[in-house]
Amino acid sequence: IQRVYPKARHQVCCVHVSRNISSKVRVKDRAAILDDFKAVYQAKDREEAVNALEHFERKWEKTYPRVIEAVVNNDQMLTFYDFPESIRQSIYSTNLIEAFNKEIKRYVKRKEQFPNEDALERFLVTRFLDYNHKFSMRCHRGFGKAKSELIRMFETLED
Repeated sequence: IQRVYPKARHQVCCVHVSRNISSKVRVKDRAAILDDFKAVYQAKDREEAVNALEHFERKWEKTYPRVIEAVVNNDQMLTFYDFPESIRQSIYSTNLIEAFNKEIKRYVKRKEQFPNEDALERFLVTRFLDYNHKFSMRCHRGFGKAKSELIRMFETLED
C-alpha cells in the first residue's frame, strides 16, 4: 500500500487490538481493561483519546507492561481522529473490508476449484466489479456528511 499510495494513512483495527488485549490478560481483569481501552477509541476527539490512553497506560502498565507497551507505542492507533467525526465509527475497525473478504471467500468456496490462475483472477475481478457496481450509488454512513471535508483533506494531500 505504501508503495502505491505513499501518503496513505494507516489505522490499526481497534477491535483486533481489543481482542489481542483480551487474549493476553487475566480473565478477572478482562472487562475492566477493555472498558478502559474502549474509552480511547470512543473519545469525542484526539485530545480526549490521548488522555484516555494515558490513563489506560498509568492504570495497567505495572500489571501488564508488555501489553500496554504494544498498545501505547502503536503510532497507528489514533489515525482515525484525523478524519471527520461522522466517519470515525466506520474507520476505527476493519469491518468493511472483512465483510467484503468474507463475501469473496463464500463465492470462492461455492466454485470449489479453478482450472488455472487466470480463471481465478477473472472470477475475482468479476466479483470486484459486481461489488463496486452494487455500492457505487450508496454512501456509507457518515461519508455524505463528511464529503466536503474529505475532499479538502485529500486536495491538501495532493500538494
